Amino acid sequence: MRSRRAERRLVPLSVWLCSDTASREPKAKDRLRVAEQVCERHRQAVGRELARHLIGACTRPGGVVADVFTTSETVLVAAADMGRLGVGCVPRLPVAQHLVGRLRQDLAADQRAAVRLRPHGPHALREALLGLEGRVELLIAALPPYPEFGQPTGSTERSCPTCRSEQPTLGVTQLGRFLEDTLHVLAPDGYLAVITTARYERGRLLDQAPAIIQHAARAGLTYLQHVIALRVPIEGDALVVQPRPAELAQLRRAQSAELPPVVSVHADVCLFARPGRGAR
Repeated sequence: MRSRRAERRLVPLSVWLCSDTASREPKAKDRLRVAEQVCERHRQAVGRELARHLIGACTRPGGVVADVFTTSETVLVAAADMGRLGVGCVPRLPVAQHLVGRLRQDLAADQRAAVRLRPHGPHALREALLGLEGRVELLIAALPPYPEFGQPTGSTERSCPTCRSEQPTLGVTQLGRFLEDTLHVLAPDGYLAVITTARYERGRLLDQAPAIIQHAARAGLTYLQHVIALRVPIEGDALVVQPRPAELAQLRRAQSAELPPVVSVHADVCLFARPGRGAR
């Protein structure tokens, strides 16, 4: 039997239903600018419902929410809608230009006043959040689902401004420094939400979460909870997976010995906290 001491070390596991079932269809004028649209991979890095769950659970009205790997407007729009100050770290000019246009479409003028875009990547977190040190209540870091946090070889999403300008921005060797900087910018009892998606690479499963948890402990962050964020709806006891045309094109014969196409149905969220003022 598992000892009481071992049971106390177990991290709570939660499941959040975060499917964006009411996703807004592009307006006619948006469809005419297909070349400017962010691809599905980047648009869903942090879904709308997941962003709202995190902001509602980890912050108070008027609090500061920072999106470290800003690839779409999702987190910033959710923060503004919920009465928070949203800060997006956007080191690439094409992505910043795209976001400015999206924010103008999705937010009223008074809401846009509560959004900041900073021209820094995650390797320059202190510079990105200069003036907000010790005030950030929630830091969201949605790591790209591939090694060294760079673009996967052979990507065909060349019309996406994020794909066109994406380069490795935070290697594993820089992860320790990033987490130390997180301690510097977070408010006492502030939260870090690291979002990862495991993937198969050359026949093996790559999961970034264990290494991130180890580095975070060394940096002094407290590991609170592992959340499974379901990105697809549930009907009864089944997940409703609706593959996109690109995924349908990858379908193979049932008798094929090759792996079936992979469809992302969930994201893993590791929640950490900066110890409060009374912690030692």
